[in-house]
Amino acid sequence: MASHRFPDKPADLPEEGGPFDVFPVPTILRGRRCRLDLERPLIMGILNITPDSFYSGSRATSIDDALGRARRMLDEGADLIDVGGESTRPGAALISEQEELDRIVPVVEILSRELPCPLSVDTNKSVVARAAVAAGADFINDISGFAFDPAMADTVAACGAGAFLMHTRGKPEAMQADTAYGDLFADIVNYLRKAVARAEAAGIPRCRLAIDPGIGFGKDLAGNLEILHRLRELLVLGLPVLLGTSRKGCIGQVVGQSDPAERLYGTLATVALGVASGVQIFRVHDVRPAREAALMAWAVVHRRRP
Repeated sequence: MASHRFPDKPADLPEEGGPFDVFPVPTILRGRRCRLDLERPLIMGILNITPDSFYSGSRATSIDDALGRARRMLDEGADLIDVGGESTRPGAALISEQEELDRIVPVVEILSRELPCPLSVDTNKSVVARAAVAAGADFINDISGFAFDPAMADTVAACGAGAFLMHTRGKPEAMQADTAYGDLFADIVNYLRKAVARAEAAGIPRCRLAIDPGIGFGKDLAGNLEILHRLRELLVLGLPVLLGTSRKGCIGQVVGQSDPAERLYGTLATVALGVASGVQIFRVHDVRPAREAALMAWAVVHRRRP
């Protein structure tokens, strides 16, 4: 795949390591009822209320199981927890709004009541987003960047929630059918700019927004590696960057592991590289290993203890 820089990238973007003051990004991210300090890397623990997510280790089978898993993630150092009720793995079938609501709402209600941490809900449906925030969610994590549901931006704005806006091309059941791009990175940056514009037009302030390049969503291996190589360039958007590589297929392709259960070490390499590239939030299945890798990388980059 050809690698092209997007046309409006400033010429003085550093190609090597060093401080990230060329494109200062916010040090605070606000949710509906929380304020996240982004000085050090934050860890978002994945909690799936689904029977078909690609990694079985992330699936909760009951409300009690979900609460127990969430508590363990907090004990391991999670800064926030992302709850998903619909699998978005490549090829996953869509489920109805009602089924997603039935999975999400009871879990968010009990987590919000029992745990002292911010909650994010992974959904691209405005009806689910509204109910999730009413149940106690602080952020909406939309894989489509507010593109799949035209009511999503207004809904999030009205709820006062924060949002994670991701790049994808097509819905999960078909997104891997076409992974060819003329200029992948330009496509990602332009898509995310439009997502941010939709959010701001709806009245969501930038202090409540973060962006995600969408590793594994409508990309082949070459595309995913290009994104990881060029993560620093996402700082041009002036927003916190969320990276979700945990145990994904591109890691399995590189390290020769078809089983997601065997992809932890490859995941940790991407976390460390992400920290060195200015990523501030990591969405992971394995909280303690990712947190320790991120903190060590941060200490090296900044030459001081977190």
